[in-house]
Parts: sequence; structure tokens; C-alpha cells
Amino acid sequence: MARNSPLVTHVTFVTHVTFVTHVTFVTLEPMIPANFDYARPTTLDAALALLSTGDAKILAGGMSLIPMMKLRLATPERLVDLSRIPGLNYIRASNGQVMIGAMTTHHDIECSELLKQKCPLLPEVAATIGDAQVRNRGTLGGSLVHADPAADWPAAILALDAQMEIAGAEGRRTVRATEFFVEMMQSAVRPAEILVEIRVPITASSVAYVKFAQKASGFAIAGVAAIVETASKTVRVGITGVATKAFRATAVEDALRGKILTSAHIALAADHADDGIETLNDIHASAEFRAHLTRVHTRRALELAAGR
Repeated sequence: MARNSPLVTHVTFVTHVTFVTHVTFVTLEPMIPANFDYARPTTLDAALALLSTGDAKILAGGMSLIPMMKLRLATPERLVDLSRIPGLNYIRASNGQVMIGAMTTHHDIECSELLKQKCPLLPEVAATIGDAQVRNRGTLGGSLVHADPAADWPAAILALDAQMEIAGAEGRRTVRATEFFVEMMQSAVRPAEILVEIRVPITASSVAYVKFAQKASGFAIAGVAAIVETASKTVRVGITGVATKAFRATAVEDALRGKILTSAHIALAADHADDGIETLNDIHASAEFRAHLTRVHTRRALELAAGR
């Protein structure tokens, strides 16, 4: 049933289905969302206005939010769909940076010839995410704002020292990657704000992303993104899947600063990949195994990046 606003539609789902198989009554109670309003604005200002009233959630690709709603882990009163807003899906380079619209899909990033030349880490990471269906629907911005501790993008964004541009009712602000991931499932984007652009520096090809994935979902149990700057003899390492949020392995970076990246130097530095980190312990991996994977994959990522 339509509400007063032309942007809002009320959605009601059937919550109970009963059917007969021979003489046996079978009752199904599928995992479906609670009732919610659905809005599909065509401007960024309209989307921000909708977010400012009531309990609203942004719908980008929906790869994380919709499953949570089906499990009733998220019960927003309104979904604000960004898919009709122009100017949020693009990849372009200027002044030593690559700018990516927040609604750019994983598939677009994976296939971008510009990124393969200017920032090859991003296509490499995109190719490891989920499956073809997820990559075609999921968006870079949606994944970053969701801040899943096992998502792949945070490791790359941290290693690239990216900047995120966030729009709100009072204007725009820029947040660095090291300040963007606040806690498990919590980013620096406030409830009435929208992430609109991600900016990353143009990098050489000395990059790598290595992960140990959960087989069913493809999420990282331990994922490591590495960038080697040969001229300055520095490295940057982002790690995901290991702690309650993705993090920069600064102890590894400090240990290798100014050094030639020999296998021995890399191995010694990689032993510090989990320094100061409280490692997750769950059904997929114990804390001890995750710590081991972190060190091993840090070494592998650095060796692979240095070899390129």
C-alpha cells in the first residue's frame, strides 16, 4: 500500500505458509524480514532526508543487510535504496589518485582496466569475494560501511591508506581508513550519513592479497593485503578476519622499514603480524590457529608483492 510520499512504499510479507502433502500437514515458517517501508530516492539530498527520520537503513547491494533482515538481526522501519541516485558508480583517476563511487560493484572493480593499471590490488581483492552473483550485486561502499570483520575490502583499504568521503546533512567530511573501522560491524559513517566516494593512491604492481577463506562463504578467516614501495623501502600491510575489526600491521611495517626485502627479513617481520591483537576464537578457527594463519599469510603476501 502506497504511503503519502511517492518515494515510500509499505512492504508486507507473508509470515506463515501451510500446505498439505498427502495426508500430512506441514507448516513452514521461513526466515523473512519484518514489515518495512521502502524508499528509492533519485537524489542524494532526498536520500539524506529520508535517513534523518525514523529508523532507516541504506540499501546498496543488499548482500549483507538482506540476510540480516531475514534472520531478524536487523529490523529497520525503512530501507533507503541508493540504486537510482546518479553519480555514485564510477572509477576515474586524477592527480595521483583513483576515485571510486561507493555504489561501484565488486565486479566492476574486478574488471576495471584502469584499476589494473593504476591500483592492481583492488581488482585482485575483488576477484576473491564471494561468487559471481555476489560480485555482481555487492558494492564497495556497502561492504566498507557494514564493517564485517571478515570482509576482504578493509584489508586492502587499510593497506592503501585510502580516504573515504562521507555526505551528511551538514556537508561532507573525509575519514582516513585507519579511523574508518571503529569496531565489529561499526564504521565511522553515522546513521544519517552516506559514504559516497573512496579515494586510493595510484600504486605500482608490487601488491598482493592472500587469504585463508571460510569455504562456504569465501569470507576471510585470515586475509592479508600487502603493498611494497621499493623506492622508499617501506611496506603497508592490512589484515582482516583475525580480530573484531581489520587493522594495519604496524609492527611488521616498522620491522621492514628501510630494509631490503629478503626472505629472512620478511619472515622475521611477519612473526609480529598479530602483535597487540586479541585474536578471534570461533567455530571456524581457534585464536591460536588464526594467529598462526596471520603470520604465515603476512609472509606470503609480502613475498608475493616483493616478487612482483
